[in-house]
Amino acid sequence: MSPKDLLVAMIVILAWGVNFVVIKLGLHGVPPMLLGALRFALAALPAVFVKRPQIALRWLFAYGITISFGQFAFLFYAMSVGMPAGLASLVLQAQAFFTLIFAAMFLGERIRAANVAGLLIAAAGLAVIGMQGGHSMTALGFILTLAASSMWALGNVVSKRMGKVDLLSLVVWGSMIPPIPFFVMSLIFEGPARIESSLAHIPLISVFAIAYLSFVATIVGYSLWGRLLTRYPAAQVAPFSLLVPVIGIASAAVFLGEEMTSVQIAGAALVMAGLVVNVFGGRIAQRLGLAAR
Repeated sequence: MSPKDLLVAMIVILAWGVNFVVIKLGLHGVPPMLLGALRFALAALPAVFVKRPQIALRWLFAYGITISFGQFAFLFYAMSVGMPAGLASLVLQAQAFFTLIFAAMFLGERIRAANVAGLLIAAAGLAVIGMQGGHSMTALGFILTLAASSMWALGNVVSKRMGKVDLLSLVVWGSMIPPIPFFVMSLIFEGPARIESSLAHIPLISVFAIAYLSFVATIVGYSLWGRLLTRYPAAQVAPFSLLVPVIGIASAAVFLGEEMTSVQIAGAALVMAGLVVNVFGGRIAQRLGLAAR
């Protein structure tokens, strides 16, 4: 990978890692479902200038309702009821393993030994984190974050099923789906009075958060990531995503003062080890096999 593209990859990882801190800041002034509605309403605006992806509308709807609405409805609500930003960035990476399972179920893809080993290691880490509350993490927040990761995984399967498609176009047009269900959920669970009050007295930090989530994390992040995927093999690009929770945990510590217990740190280490085994385990085993010969 060229130095320029390596820099692009690091910019995307930084944007996505800090994203969790920004969500937490946005939730200080805007309730979760309204935050989701505003985020994707803004993210959909460039559809005026971006050509619609050449896919059937049912696939566009499936993508928007899973990876955009489903993922962030669960994630935003999880973070509003006690899921710390740093741990959210880590637990959300369970999507890699949900993707393996769903791809095997719906696409008939094969799960390899390295995938199973990585899944078991990461599952042990998640179990440790889940059993060790403390420092404001609630059981409901943890469960909802896992639900968010499962919706991300379903969106990944939808993306695999639709085949090659321009990622920027997909993200922008897919952003047209979530605002309506988000607004409906906001009306039902947050109520017209809270919506009106939030919009009338929205703090500047929440305005910044909505703009960041819409344009930096969504449009810029995914378009640059898509550019990398078109230039390099997925196996060369995907490992960079392992740095997202590292940035997420570090930025949450710096900007929000979040701390993890020693048990949570041990669980986080197991999750990261599981992700590394999932990504690199097959190649490591192959090299070890060749070395043994």
